[in-house]
Amino acid sequence: MKTLEDLFRTISIVWAVLLLSQFMFLFVLSQAAPDALKFDPAAPVLGENAVFIIAFAFLAIVNLVLSHVIKRRSFEQALVDKNPKLVQTGIIIGCAFCEAVSIFGMVLALVFSYQYFFVWFILGIAGIVSHIPRRKDLYAAGGK
Repeated sequence: MKTLEDLFRTISIVWAVLLLSQFMFLFVLSQAAPDALKFDPAAPVLGENAVFIIAFAFLAIVNLVLSHVIKRRSFEQALVDKNPKLVQTGIIIGCAFCEAVSIFGMVLALVFSYQYFFVWFILGIAGIVSHIPRRKDLYAAGGK
């Protein structure tokens, strides 16, 4: 059986990889569509596809909120069940929802050539950072 320190180390590694994947998305985007990185300050904020931009913004906000709701519920269940693995589950699911926000930004850049796609990346990265693993959560769920 893994100790709580081993579990914390595993969660931290998974969290770091999910965070670094955001920068890989940006790298892939810069290679696949270098024109997507060009910025024209005179262009309208919502671009030519305002309905899609608003829909993607709504989805991003919903994902960010859901990431924290699911993580909180998972943490609460971990405390009730005294199961620290539920802390790991909550963090990973929360980060996955935040990663989806960055993927929305990537779609906006590739499909719609939307120049403000980076806002979705900033939100996705900030969301993942907000899910940073903490030892105290594991120890509280582990009954120590």
